[in-house]
Amino acid sequence: MDPADQWVLNPETGNYELRPQSGQRGGGAPTGTRAPQRGPHPDGTGHRGGPPRQRRAPGEETSRPAPPRDDAEHEHEDDEDPPPARRGAGRDGDLPAQRDRRAQRGRRKVKQKKKRGKKILMWVAGVLALLLVVGCTAAYLTYKRLNDNITKVDVPYDNPATSDAPVNILLIGSDQRTGDGNDGYGDRDSLGHAETTVLLHFSQEREHATALSIPRDLIVDIPECEVTRDGVTETIPGSQGVRFNESYGQQGRDPGCTWKTVQELTGVEINHFMLLDFNAVKTLSTAVGGVEVCLAKDIDDPKSHLKLSAGTHVIEGEEALAFVRTRDSVGHSSDLSRIQLQQQFLGSMARSLTSNGTLTDPGKLLDLADAATKALTVDTAIGDVQKLHELARDLGRVPVEDISFVTLPVKDNPAEEIAATVVLDRTKAEPLFRMIQEDISLTAEEDEEPAEEDDGAKNGDDKPEPAAIGEIQTEVFNGGDVPGAAQQTLDWLLGKGAVLATLGGNADAQETTVLLHTPDQAAQAATLADMMGMSDSAVKIRENAEPGRAMTLILGNDFSGPGVPIEAPAKKPENLESSTAEDAADTCAA
Repeated sequence: MDPADQWVLNPETGNYELRPQSGQRGGGAPTGTRAPQRGPHPDGTGHRGGPPRQRRAPGEETSRPAPPRDDAEHEHEDDEDPPPARRGAGRDGDLPAQRDRRAQRGRRKVKQKKKRGKKILMWVAGVLALLLVVGCTAAYLTYKRLNDNITKVDVPYDNPATSDAPVNILLIGSDQRTGDGNDGYGDRDSLGHAETTVLLHFSQEREHATALSIPRDLIVDIPECEVTRDGVTETIPGSQGVRFNESYGQQGRDPGCTWKTVQELTGVEINHFMLLDFNAVKTLSTAVGGVEVCLAKDIDDPKSHLKLSAGTHVIEGEEALAFVRTRDSVGHSSDLSRIQLQQQFLGSMARSLTSNGTLTDPGKLLDLADAATKALTVDTAIGDVQKLHELARDLGRVPVEDISFVTLPVKDNPAEEIAATVVLDRTKAEPLFRMIQEDISLTAEEDEEPAEEDDGAKNGDDKPEPAAIGEIQTEVFNGGDVPGAAQQTLDWLLGKGAVLATLGGNADAQETTVLLHTPDQAAQAATLADMMGMSDSAVKIRENAEPGRAMTLILGNDFSGPGVPIEAPAKKPENLESSTAEDAADTCAA
């Protein structure tokens, strides 16, 4: 018999007593009743039942064996270290086995929490990865869409723009009636013209910019140019004495032909071009939330369909296009009057971009980018969204108040009884070209401290009083790359009264114009230098010269024409009108 089965409950005493052996008499328990299983014996024998307990003598205190357990309580019987009986329970009343099971359940819960936490992290990571993929896909699709919007043209010029040099961009507005909604403007089948042309110069340090508007009715010589279409290059012959607006569209000319025409006209090296069609003004003005303009009087122009009252208006879409096209109801009803409206419009748009949050609002910026890329035709060097973005960020550093708008100086065409066209006013235009070429701001003030004079232009004494023009004795030589410059200058001097001037012929090539004189000819040199617009550094003393020898004037590559200042002015000439983007806000077109 299993020792554990020898212990039975005595119902009379309520104690567990040893079951009598076979044939033994005494109280017993019903068959099948088992004593509880005990833990290991302290002596390490592993006897689960424990030692037989003796019958308690009367009055003797002894420990009561644990009550029998059901089968559920035997789940750890086969464990190497089964849980102790209730007599070994802790102070909280739980058995060590129960604490062990509770600890195991706690460990399972911790594992389950870790697994659940890991699943959550994996789920979050998955969602983020999905968003990233979707975001990258959306960004790529947006990038591709914007890229596909851009129209590109090959030009035979390689003038890359860099962030550490001045940048010159030719902005061309075409009157070609392409695009939706332009059927009502007439001349639908026109090849187009360079209706609006602006040379944008951005300074090397991005501290200032100049927007030079070129009248469409300016008489120019359009040079021969190359046009590439579908990989085939064609040479378009030049035209002499024609309107400037024929430099694009006519005879198959592309923006590269306008590029070359402006480059030869101004002497300014162009880096890129941007061509905008009819829809550009409509879509861009809408994308920036409208452009504020001001009129000094009512306008009702049946040709441009613009009808606005005097005062301030915010215009966009078709109304904005009508505004930049109108001319019959403003000023002298000429292209020059229309240029003033266009400059006001461009200045106001520049202010709108920086003041209404367009550049910081992703939604507005995307709308603007979509509108701009759809309306733009550019040279292949910047025919990519990323390149346009980098260029815009670089040029966007120029303060709005330091963007100057100026119209190319012109005068009525003397060959026409009723002037319908204009010609270049070279005397006023050349100083402006020089300022752009030498990166001088139209908003700059003249230095308070005069520049230090060259040693050759001073003799330690004050400058002498200028001599009379008739006293000037000089030989004129041509060391520049303009054929006939010496003869042209001599004729001009003679016409001014310098009757003692003579022709010296050609000289060795040189970049800058120089005037050589002896110390006793300082007064004559001062007069001639003032007439020629020469800097003090260009006037030099010639030592050990032969007595009575005339001064020597050598024209260099910086010579543009007689009467045109050779030195770039330190600030805008007084006879040159200009305005800034800030001025446009306070000016109403007349």
